[in-house]
Amino acid sequence: MEIRPLGRSGLTTTHFCLGTMTFGSNTDEADAFRQLDMAVDAGITLLDAAEMYPVNPVLKETIGDTEAIIGRWRAARGAKANQLQIATKCSGRGSMVRDGATVTPATMRAALEASLKRLQAETVDLYQLHWPSRGTYHFRQYWGYAPEKQDTAQARDELAALVGCVTDLVAEGKIRAFGQSNETAWGLTTWQAMAKATGSTPIATVQNEYNLLCRLYDTDCAEACHHEGIGLLAFSPLAAGILTGKYSGNAIPTPSRRVNQPELGGRATPSALDAADAYVALAQKHGLDPVHMALAFCTSRPTMATAIIGATTSAQLERILKGADLRLGADLLAEIELLYRKFPRPM
Repeated sequence: MEIRPLGRSGLTTTHFCLGTMTFGSNTDEADAFRQLDMAVDAGITLLDAAEMYPVNPVLKETIGDTEAIIGRWRAARGAKANQLQIATKCSGRGSMVRDGATVTPATMRAALEASLKRLQAETVDLYQLHWPSRGTYHFRQYWGYAPEKQDTAQARDELAALVGCVTDLVAEGKIRAFGQSNETAWGLTTWQAMAKATGSTPIATVQNEYNLLCRLYDTDCAEACHHEGIGLLAFSPLAAGILTGKYSGNAIPTPSRRVNQPELGGRATPSALDAADAYVALAQKHGLDPVHMALAFCTSRPTMATAIIGATTSAQLERILKGADLRLGADLLAEIELLYRKFPRPM
C-alpha cells in the first residue's frame, strides 16, 4: 500500500481506506470482523465510520451499530486493532441522530464522547463533520441547492464556534485531526482562514464523493484543497457499484444495494448507466477488472489522500484488494478523459 499524507495534519494513510457504512445492516458482524482483519493484513491503515451508520437504509434504531461493531472488533483483536487508525463523523442538521439538531460545540462534544464509547477508544484519529449545517449540494441535492438563501453571518458564526470546539478537542487528546465531509470550496477556505487567524486547528481532509461518474470536486474543491493543503477522502469511488457493471441494462440483481435503493440515491440514472457501460468496456479493452480501473483512477488524482473502499461482503473486498497495486498508464488515462468529455455529469 502506498503511504500518503492526511493533508497537513502530520498523519498518514494508505491509498485505500476501509469503509464500514454497511456494518450492522447488509454486512453482519462476523463478516465485518473478517473485513477488518483483511484490511489489516493487506496493510490498510485507516477505517472510516460515522455515528449514523449503518446505512442502506438509515434507521433510527440502528444508529451507532457500526461503531459498536468496530469497538467489539478492537476489543477482540487487542494490539492488532491499533494498526487501523479511526476516522468517524458527527452527523449534521436534519439527520435522525439527535432528532435533526444543528451541530453546535455541545452536540459535537457529546457526539464524540458517544462515538469513543462505542469504538472502545480514547482518541479518534480523524474526526469529521458529516455535512455542513448550512446545507450542501452533495447527495444529488444540487438541483435545489440555493446558497443565496444562507445567512452569511450565521454561517460564519456556526463555523467559528466549531473551529474553537475542534481546537479544544485536539488539545484534550480526544481527536488528532479534523476533516469536513460533503463540503464546498467556500466552507473549506472559510474554516482555514478562521483557523489561521486564531491559531486554531485547520481542516486536514475533506470527504466528498468522487468517481469516474461524479467529478464535481474537480471544478471547485480541488483548487481549494491544493492551495489549503487539504487531502481528499473519496467516498463511493465505484459509484455505489454502478462502475462494476453489475447494473448494466438497469438490472437489479439479488443481492445488491439496488434491492433496498433502486435509484442508489439518485445515481442510477439512464445516462449514468450508459456512461458506466462505456467505462466497463474500456477496462475490458485493456484487460482490466473495471473495479480495479475505477479505483486506480481515483487514487491517481491530485490532492487524493485515500479512496474509501466499501464492500458488503468479504468476497467483494477480496476482489477489490487484488487491484490495490494497479497504476494506470498515460494512454489509458487519456482514453478516460475522452469518455469524461462525452459523459461530463451523468448523474
